[in-house]
Amino acid sequence: MRQTRGVRKIHVIGIGAGDPDQLTLQAVKALRGTDVFFVLDKGEVKADLTRLRRDMLDAHVPEGTYRVVEARDPERDRSAGGAAYSPAVGDWRSARADIYERLIAEELGEDGTGAFLVWGDPSLYDSTLAILEEVLERGTVAFAYDVVPGISSVSALVARHRTGLNRVARPVQITTGRRLAEGFPEGVDDVVVMLDAHQAFRQYAGEEGEDIDIYWGAYIGTPDEILVSGPLAEVAPRIERLRAEARERKGWIMDTYLLRRRSPGR
Repeated sequence: MRQTRGVRKIHVIGIGAGDPDQLTLQAVKALRGTDVFFVLDKGEVKADLTRLRRDMLDAHVPEGTYRVVEARDPERDRSAGGAAYSPAVGDWRSARADIYERLIAEELGEDGTGAFLVWGDPSLYDSTLAILEEVLERGTVAFAYDVVPGISSVSALVARHRTGLNRVARPVQITTGRRLAEGFPEGVDDVVVMLDAHQAFRQYAGEEGEDIDIYWGAYIGTPDEILVSGPLAEVAPRIERLRAEARERKGWIMDTYLLRRRSPGR
């Protein structure tokens, strides 16, 4: 655990993609050693995300041994694009840092242990670690923190599809939908795509898609899980339909997919 002047302790716990059974033994130990859990509420539409966190606590932590403190997650400007994208993300992270700073200072005693429950793994496309560093740099509240790795949606995706993440002697790249829209990564035939709000895979579903397989999953590890795999050119329309229906039904969607060229080096 990183040492600072204070005695407050923070666990950043990777809780996997949503299945309480995917928590590691290290994560369960950290959960049981926590006094206060900090949860950012994303509103009524995503209330089931908060409920999943509480289900995990109910499954693994004795009742009456902890508190849950909720705060409303600040809104993020998702319309920002191009050069405005990074500044918009920075503003959102700083707004979150304001909330984290207040929660730790006001809700956690100087000898207490708090925790943030992070979907998947805290090191993969998550801002919690950077935000905690920003809070420490401000110098208004001191604490030590450690990181408990979790089963990422990437690991859960390929496990559910019973396939490997990479092939022998071939690289794999993890990227975003925004980057994939700019072009298929050069020199890479296995590409995992996260944070794709605009279904960038569609632009490869034409003739090129006949040589690309897709392994797609939404709400991985939860009761709402949806899985589709097959030649991209064939299954892309089905994925689009299922994705639209799921988003309409739930009001939000979290999905991840692997694109794999059948002819490496094409």
